[in-house]
Amino acid sequence: MGSVVDDVFPARAVADRMAEAARIWLDSLDADQRRFATGPVPADDGSDAERRRWFYTPTDHGGLTAHQQRPAQQQAAMRLVATGLSTAGYVTVATTMGLENILDHAEGFVTRFDRERGRDPGLYYLRVFGEPGGPAPWGWRFGGHHVSLNNLVVDDALVATTPCFMGADPAVSPLLGGCVNRPLARVEDLARELVRSLRPELAARAVLLDRAPSDLVTGNRTSIAEGDRVIPLAGIWRDERFPDDVEQAKLQALSDAIDANTGYADTDHARLEYTAVPKGIAAAELDSGQREMLRALLSTYLDRVPTEVSPIGRYCDDETLDAVHVAWAGTTEPGAPHYYRLQGPRLLIEWDNTQRGANHAHSVWRDPTADFGLDVLAAHRAAHH
Repeated sequence: MGSVVDDVFPARAVADRMAEAARIWLDSLDADQRRFATGPVPADDGSDAERRRWFYTPTDHGGLTAHQQRPAQQQAAMRLVATGLSTAGYVTVATTMGLENILDHAEGFVTRFDRERGRDPGLYYLRVFGEPGGPAPWGWRFGGHHVSLNNLVVDDALVATTPCFMGADPAVSPLLGGCVNRPLARVEDLARELVRSLRPELAARAVLLDRAPSDLVTGNRTSIAEGDRVIPLAGIWRDERFPDDVEQAKLQALSDAIDANTGYADTDHARLEYTAVPKGIAAAELDSGQREMLRALLSTYLDRVPTEVSPIGRYCDDETLDAVHVAWAGTTEPGAPHYYRLQGPRLLIEWDNTQRGANHAHSVWRDPTADFGLDVLAAHRAAHH
C-alpha cells in the first residue's frame, strides 16, 4: 500500500475495525497506562517525530507493554494488532513474539541488555496516536524484538501500513517428530529459488556480491536516502548507550563481531548501498515462471496486511511488475548468509539472514517516498488548513 489506496471503501472498512478495537483497548486503561499508550495526532512536521521512530531490536519501542497490562487488556491490545494484519500475518507476528522464549533458551537464559530480561515476550509495545475514529488523522504502532507495525488512518481510511517489519530468531528451530519451525520459510525460499533459476548472464547482474551484508541496508531509518548503508547493531536502539557499562560493552562487542564477520570493505558497502535507481535486474527480463515466483515472493510481504488493503493486486499488471528489480548478495546455497532486495516505484523490500550462522532473519516492506503516510498527511494539511 505504502500510502496509496486504490479503493477507499475497503480501506474505510479496515479503518472502522481498527478504530473500534483501539477505542475498546484505550477505554480499558487507567490514566497512568494511557500516558504510555497514547501519543499526539499524526502530522507531517516535527510534532510527529516519535510516531516515526521504529526499531526491530529488543529495545524500548515506545508505548504500553504487555507487562503493564492485565490479561483482558492484553487481549484487547492483540485484537487491535490483528485488525492491521491478515490471518497469516497475525500468526507470523504471534509466533515471532513467542520465539523470544526459544531464543532465551538458545542463549542459556543469560541475555539482559538494558532490561531485567533481554529476551522477553512481554516487552512488545502498543501506542495509539490521535483519537481513533475522530475527524483528525490517527494511527497506531506496535513493536518489539523483530516486529514493527505502523498504521495511519486519514479521512476514515487506512492509508499507510509501512514500514512493516517481521523477523525470526531463530529462523529455524526444531519441533517434535523431526519437523521444523520456520515462520518466514517462503519469504526466504522463494527468493532463493528465483535467483537460482536465472540464466547465467542474468544471475551475474542480479548477484551484487558473493558475500552478504550484516543487516538490512536501510536499517531502521525514519526515511530512506541515497547512499544509505548498513547501520551497526549497536546503533539500532532507542538510547545511544546503556546505563550499565558492562552491558554496553557486551552489545558493542557483539556489534563489532557481526560487522567484522561480513568482511566488507568500503567498496563492498558502496556496491550494496541504497540508490533511488534500483540495483539488480528488472522483472521485465524474467520468463513467465520466474515472474510468477516474483509475484508469489511479493505476496509474502504485501499480504501481511488485510486482504482489503493489500497492494498485491497491482502486480497482476505486467507493466507494474516489469519495474520491480531483484538484487541478491551472498551465496545461494541453503543455510548460508544471504541478503536480497526488491525495489520498484513506491516499493522497497529487504531481507537478510546472516547473523547467528544464518539463523536470524529480518524482512521489511517500505515505501521509500511515503512511509508513515507523510504524503497523505501533507495533502490533508493543505486541504484543511
